[in-house]
Amino acid sequence: MGSSLTEEQSAFVAAVRDFAKRECGTRQQRDALTGAGRAAHSPRLYARLAELGWLGVCLPEEYGGSGGGLADACLFLEETSYGMVPAGGFVTTVIAAKAYERFGTERQRREVLSGAAGGDVLSIAMSEPEAGSDVGALRCRARRAADGAWVIDGQKTWISNAHWAKSILLVARTGEDKHGGLTMFHLPAGTPGVKVRGIETMGGREVNDVFLTDVRVSADAVVGRVDDGWRQLMAGLNHERLFLASSMLGLARRAFDDALVHVREREQFGRPVGSFQALRHRVADLATEIECTRLLVREVALDCDARPDRLFPREASMAKLKATELAKRAALEGMQMMGGYGYATEFDMERHLRAAVVSTVYGGTSEIQRDVIGKTYGL
Repeated sequence: MGSSLTEEQSAFVAAVRDFAKRECGTRQQRDALTGAGRAAHSPRLYARLAELGWLGVCLPEEYGGSGGGLADACLFLEETSYGMVPAGGFVTTVIAAKAYERFGTERQRREVLSGAAGGDVLSIAMSEPEAGSDVGALRCRARRAADGAWVIDGQKTWISNAHWAKSILLVARTGEDKHGGLTMFHLPAGTPGVKVRGIETMGGREVNDVFLTDVRVSADAVVGRVDDGWRQLMAGLNHERLFLASSMLGLARRAFDDALVHVREREQFGRPVGSFQALRHRVADLATEIECTRLLVREVALDCDARPDRLFPREASMAKLKATELAKRAALEGMQMMGGYGYATEFDMERHLRAAVVSTVYGGTSEIQRDVIGKTYGL
């Protein structure tokens, strides 16, 4: 794909752009869908995306998907983010769905993947109060009962979309080995003993605490193999980091374009503020960085599609690091160029900043991404 798209991809991008412009192209439309910006996900609009068949963009056809690759999913994420489509549930859904596709049983795949393509939201529960970047330190424990079922106790935190989720892909400790004692479990919504409590953040209600007290799941709730969760998590890092990178690439483009419109139209000292060298050079630098990031993200997606069984720790971490840091910079620069207007809730730039600033933390902090990249060079 590199710097160009196939005819099918170009048509897909055009269709998503048209949908975004038609359904949420105005501030009034977006406010109506998101509770004036309090929510990043609109179930009503998400159902429309499902009807169009777009939520299964990279899922197998036998489970209701389109059979596309990671590159197609990245395009969808980039364009929905750029178009400010409130489909925040898609990122965690597609990340979790790819794990089920790779490691789940046939029953799990049929249930979960078909549901995801049809509009179900999925969530992933890994982080805990004392285990964030160090996933191997998690304490939420699953013990096997006498009848073969599993009983789970513990707490998860910062869990995106748990309040919307049809099911949660839960990572719990089943053994004492730090990395060799983790297991993935399929946890349907409404399972007795599960309590979801929202966490208020700068971005509104997006993340949650999840409390698990004597939660019983059947033996066949294991996704993949017992004590093999760490390896399974590592196998999905290409997907997670690429999807997050694509979403933030779209946000960076949107922040840039919003700022560009402003500096072209806003006049001071008798001329557009964008004609002053200080702002013109900022625009030039951001435009160059966006183009570089776009090429990086798309090239890594192509590589992952071409060699689906290979891990790309360096490249995927580079894409996530570059795109999230760029999104944060684009929103900050956009706010600076717009002055007071960028800070006012009447305009979208402050929303862009709230959405971008946390992206360098979730899904592996920028510091962790740099550490991963450094290690691939033998450091």
